[in-house]
Amino acid sequence: MQVTMSKHQGLGNDFLVYDIRQGLPFTSGDPDTQWASLARDWCDRRFGIGADGVLLLGREGTNELTMVLYNADGSRAEISGNGIRCLVQAAYWQDQIDGPATYVVNTDAGIRTVEVLEGSPSSNVAQLSVSMGVVSDIAEPANWAALQCNPDRPVRHLSLGNPHSVVSVEDVADVDLQTLGALVPHVNLEIVAPGPEAHAITMRVHERGSGITLACGSGACASAVAAKAWGFVPASAPEVLVHMDGGDARVRIDATTSQATLIGPSVFIANVVFHV
Repeated sequence: MQVTMSKHQGLGNDFLVYDIRQGLPFTSGDPDTQWASLARDWCDRRFGIGADGVLLLGREGTNELTMVLYNADGSRAEISGNGIRCLVQAAYWQDQIDGPATYVVNTDAGIRTVEVLEGSPSSNVAQLSVSMGVVSDIAEPANWAALQCNPDRPVRHLSLGNPHSVVSVEDVADVDLQTLGALVPHVNLEIVAPGPEAHAITMRVHERGSGITLACGSGACASAVAAKAWGFVPASAPEVLVHMDGGDARVRIDATTSQATLIGPSVFIANVVFHV
């Protein structure tokens, strides 16, 4: 069977978007197992196309979408702040809209609203805003003690529908993130340092199911909440600028509701024709 996917990246966090209207690329077996296997094959950067994850795009109505995300290791994730922007850009291009548009996306973490702030069918870059939901505290993940964090080091365990552990560090470049992330592979691990601007933080991430990635949208939101709580960013700052290896995202946190809004780009890379 020949299938077509589009490849997009949000701050270097790259995804393959598969429109499920073209049919299933398998004829038998448990769908979740089959999709997990295909995600591992397609995301392999040596023997496949290469990506951090596969996004399944479904349509429920005008501007109403569904999103299912399989990580590069085949595991299923609830939400991705960068991935959802890539998914919506793919739908926006299909719809040939020129200018702002709003989409409602049903994810495994619940309903998310995505606004295309800037974009057109003639541009491969779109700017999008995502209502990422409430950021809430969660329990310390299993095996956390293995990281041997100093008890005085600020740490927050947070959820945006997916789990995050945010750790304050002096210099994000001076941390063996691969080793630490491997100790808690079931959580997204963010290391965060203040600045360099007064309203900014610098973040690196080891993502559950993908390893070290260039950016994490939900992680940027979790890190922004932690940074405000720790005083890294003034409480009065309307936005937190989050510097990541793949680029910068902006995060707004509603002080009353703890709702997070993520603003950043999605870039179309190419259409890919693949045989399965």
